[in-house]
Amino acid sequence: MSEGKDTSAPADNVRQFTVSEDDDGIRLDRWFKRNLPQIGFATVSRWARTGQIRVDGKRAKPEDRLAEGQQLRVPPGGEEPPASGPRKAAPRTRTLSPEQIAEAKAMVIRETPSAIVLNKPPGLATQGGSKTTKHVDGLLDAFVEDEKTPRPRLVHRLDKDTSGVLLIARTPGSAASFSKRFASRSARKVYWALVVGNPALSEGVIDAALAKQPGTGGEKMHIDEENGAAAKTRYRVVDHAGERAAWVELEPLTGRTHQLRVHMAAIGHPIVGDGKYGGPESFLTGAISRKMHLHARRLIISEPKSGEGTGGKLDVTADLPQHFSASMEVLGFDPGLSDASPLREEVPERSPEEKKQAARRHFKQARKETRAPRRARGVTAEKGKKAPGKPAGKPAPKSAKPAPKGAKPPANRARPAPKGPPKGSRR
Repeated sequence: MSEGKDTSAPADNVRQFTVSEDDDGIRLDRWFKRNLPQIGFATVSRWARTGQIRVDGKRAKPEDRLAEGQQLRVPPGGEEPPASGPRKAAPRTRTLSPEQIAEAKAMVIRETPSAIVLNKPPGLATQGGSKTTKHVDGLLDAFVEDEKTPRPRLVHRLDKDTSGVLLIARTPGSAASFSKRFASRSARKVYWALVVGNPALSEGVIDAALAKQPGTGGEKMHIDEENGAAAKTRYRVVDHAGERAAWVELEPLTGRTHQLRVHMAAIGHPIVGDGKYGGPESFLTGAISRKMHLHARRLIISEPKSGEGTGGKLDVTADLPQHFSASMEVLGFDPGLSDASPLREEVPERSPEEKKQAARRHFKQARKETRAPRRARGVTAEKGKKAPGKPAGKPAPKSAKPAPKGAKPPANRARPAPKGPPKGSRR
């Protein structure tokens, strides 16, 4: 984000910003919360309502989304005093023990100005829950050195029993950038897994929609082609130990909960140690560990731009945990047979101009969808209006007397068809 004076404004304190790549696609009110947190939402709303906030010279609403390269004009002032006297700021970090700090630092396999990459061990949850008190998110305070250092943020997750590469963003801006790359599927992840049996096809794509399984409280997923969300997984068999087990590479083309585990179980080859989806058949006898054998082996993702330079590729590989490595040795698999290369082609990064055009198309389509219901309501209202100068119609009579016998029906009423030929006619 770059800052400079707005030379077209008479006031010296009018501020002008250029929307950075990290803020591409963010809402205007969220931009203020991220970049000018001292300005409250009420002030932003008032400025937008009175036209004091301008994006590329045009009025903007708090819910409008920004695009990289746009010029944002911000009026002077706006810092809001505390509501009632000074308040003590909530602590930004938790106090960790030396053992917890050492545990967090031991997981680090790569550090860059925008990211901290961890090799998460199996059995450690990514985030906390009602019954989970120890998790990666709770250990991230180990990387906060002082009050000026922002707290690192999670940008994706791994299941508790899944090990491997876990990306942590150092700043809110880099978190937004990485999150967009995961959402757009330009980030490429390759997992290693040991599965029961040997798939008949050495490689392929599993295309099966997933949904939460009823009665499990959302803790378990299942195949649901009618109501489920689209899910695709590409797999490749690297090696196999007869029909007992196989070593496969998995690349999720979508990001559904437990996707790899459900898909492999669905084709009859559950991941070794995954009793939740594979049942008793997922556990192999002998010296094979009963822990789950699913490991996020490699991650390739573009880093956000830093300063005047361009963001490069972050390519990280995580070593196998001890139980996985031991099982590979027992089954006779050589880790050197694969470098965990992605199975699909790389999604090309869009240029800033392409991103702007995509944002404009998105906003234009959103406006059309918003106008359509309004036009429909207008047409309905027009149909319901009375025509000027014409009566609305005569009310129905309260009581109608039966017509006397022999009386002819009104001329405008349909008569029943005659039963026989008219008089005087010949058959």
